[in-house]
Amino acid sequence: MNEPAIYGLMAEFDSADEIVAAARRTHAAGYRKIDAYSPYPVEELWEAIGFHHNRVALVVLIGGIIGCMTGYGLQYWVANIAYPTNIGGRPFHSWPSFMIVTFELTILFSVLSAVFGMLALNGLPLPYHPVFNVERFSRVTEDKFFLVVFSSDEKYNETETRAFLQSLGPKSIEEVPS
Repeated sequence: MNEPAIYGLMAEFDSADEIVAAARRTHAAGYRKIDAYSPYPVEELWEAIGFHHNRVALVVLIGGIIGCMTGYGLQYWVANIAYPTNIGGRPFHSWPSFMIVTFELTILFSVLSAVFGMLALNGLPLPYHPVFNVERFSRVTEDKFFLVVFSSDEKYNETETRAFLQSLGPKSIEEVPS
């Protein structure tokens, strides 16, 4: 049988300070495809692994613009093109009366794009992840911190990466099978 491909190397740490320092050194060493796992949110950790781009705001903005154009365009089309009806002498293109629905659809599309954009950008739903193959990873919900260097990283070399992770002083280092 073929041996499963390696997803990466996982280093285990005992404290948040240790993993933040290790993540900073790993990122400074040139590794870019890394991830960190902790039992509670660690504010400095996302910066330490080099995660600085948040595209959810752009997705929400685009969703809001589409919602605004949809709401206004639909009302304009109905009032001016499809069913022009003179009601009380008001003009067909009465933009003040269009604003309520336009505002509501802007909010609706923004919220929906925020929810679905966040799920898509996080890669969710994800019922299976290779880190679950490592038995010690179950401690991440209790008191352990883990740093993973992915094998897809340009700088990844199993022996060199293992030696580098060992220099960080982890409790253990394990291969993560795919």
